[in-house]
Amino acid sequence: MSTYISAENLGHSFNDTWLFRQLTFGINRGRRVALVGANGAGKSTLLKLLAGKFLPVEGKVVRSKELKLGYLEQDPQFPKDATISDFIFQSDNVQQQLIRRYEELLEDDPDNYAEIEKVTEEISNNDAWEYEHNIKTILGRLDIHHLEQRIDTLSGGQKKRLALAQLLIADPEIYVLDEPTNHLDIDTIEWLESLLTEGNKTILLVTHDRYFLDNVCNEIIEIERGRIFNFNGKYGYYLEKKAEREATDATQFQKNSNLLKKELEWMRRQPQARGTKSQARINAFYELEEKTKNAGPLQKVELSMKSARQGNKILEIEHLTKGFNGKTLINNFSYTFKKGDRIGLAGRNGTGKSTYLNMITGSLKADSGTIVKGETTVMGYFHQGGIVFKETDRVIDVVKNVAEYILMADGKTITASQLLTQFLFPPAKQHGFISKLSGGERKRLQLMHILMQNPNFLILDEPTNDLDIDTLNVLEDFLTNYTGVLVLVTHDRYLLDKLTDQLFILEGDGNIRIYNGNYSSYRFELEEAKVLAKKKAAEDAKKPVPVAPAPKKSKLNFKDQKELEELEKRIAHIENEIKTFTEQLNSGITNHEELAYLADKVSDLNEELEDKTMRWLELTEMSEA
Repeated sequence: MSTYISAENLGHSFNDTWLFRQLTFGINRGRRVALVGANGAGKSTLLKLLAGKFLPVEGKVVRSKELKLGYLEQDPQFPKDATISDFIFQSDNVQQQLIRRYEELLEDDPDNYAEIEKVTEEISNNDAWEYEHNIKTILGRLDIHHLEQRIDTLSGGQKKRLALAQLLIADPEIYVLDEPTNHLDIDTIEWLESLLTEGNKTILLVTHDRYFLDNVCNEIIEIERGRIFNFNGKYGYYLEKKAEREATDATQFQKNSNLLKKELEWMRRQPQARGTKSQARINAFYELEEKTKNAGPLQKVELSMKSARQGNKILEIEHLTKGFNGKTLINNFSYTFKKGDRIGLAGRNGTGKSTYLNMITGSLKADSGTIVKGETTVMGYFHQGGIVFKETDRVIDVVKNVAEYILMADGKTITASQLLTQFLFPPAKQHGFISKLSGGERKRLQLMHILMQNPNFLILDEPTNDLDIDTLNVLEDFLTNYTGVLVLVTHDRYLLDKLTDQLFILEGDGNIRIYNGNYSSYRFELEEAKVLAKKKAAEDAKKPVPVAPAPKKSKLNFKDQKELEELEKRIAHIENEIKTFTEQLNSGITNHEELAYLADKVSDLNEELEDKTMRWLELTEMSEA
């Protein structure tokens, strides 16, 4: 098996602090590898080193000759003043440039038939129509339109999707992906999973999405304390083997600690006896001290905040309606929240999830309807924009501004500094500036800031972004035992399944469907409906279609004769549409919405064909009478 990329004794540091040293491993062709580890372990740095974005401090990265590598970074950079077309279509790719010209003509100059026909012929001569279909599918699924739009006018999420689209269109030999699921809705994530697992793609990725990781990757590399551990298996296998290793390490650590204590006593008792005979024991002491230092069990975030008491009236929503620019996002929605509600918001991007949350938290007014909050309801809102901390503030001051002492779930009171330590902010970090925190650390501080206020109605809008898997596991444990109302928006299907038992599904037409069950149950029902729709479409497609015979000399009036001629054209057009949609149904599409749409179209067209054919027969009989 050929090796695409290998790291040889790789080491890298920032500000005299080593992230890792002497890492040696390879990424083989056809392997799909996930890189995991705690925030700050160096995952993104390692990806950049392997992608050749900068050179390591120690060691080297070796890539196979003329390797075609595609790299998706967390915050993509783009050429100044570039348009979407400039970035998407590679200048040295003839097929891509033809497709670019074709798409631009359709968007900007659709009446230029001569030029469109010329480009169409060139696309056919270069066998680029299938390529064109793939590009349009990728751009459509990632919600990228208006190819002449300047990239600097796009939002952060749109830019990330654009970078992903360009990578998928380029189809490199190896995909290096840093958090590819950020800013994607669940349907698009599932489509991306399917795309990445087709064929024999080679992938190296960092993701916090455990379902995505498990569905895509067949190998895991963990970075921990500057070392790497390889696991040839999926995420479940990795967890099992990691637990075994940690149990062994804990036992060995305890033995080393006990031995170190004895050796330390000996070293202290023998200050003057460090001659040649004792030098081997002295050397062994320092070696043992080095092994034991930084080798104990890893610290973990502890969440045990107390929730405020909750009364019987929590939150009542009556006939809520909201729209923007003539589009209704939420139409006449009513719901009364109950104690213990655990609700997930689902729906494609742009269907109004954040709008709904902003209305129930009072930061956005409804067009009509009422929202009444109970007197004892205390809301905590963890949202995508985050709390804006002053960059010049110290971490501990942010906490002290809320409270000097914090009441925990067990009734004990702890100081702001002790709370920060539980959230993995050691004293050195506590007195450091906000500007020095990583994205994951800022999210952790924001979450702690919200939980300190003891909310009994907790709203989490995409809480998983920038958090490592270990922190997510602790957050899940806390939320599993949380007794207040939980409303969750996330593209992390694992989190939705584990924490919610009811869904509000925003269907995009203003309707919010209430579904009793978790996300996997909902998906299972959709898959069953998809199978039935496909079966029905196949049965409809097999129905015999009457062939219209050539009409004899007409005995119809002018109006009826024109209708008959139009019917013949329409029948032929419907038959072609049925054939086209049936071929699409059988092409391997996996998206349930597309399949249901195509099945409905085939069914509707068959009904129309039957009506048109009956009318055609009626007119034909009249003409022959």
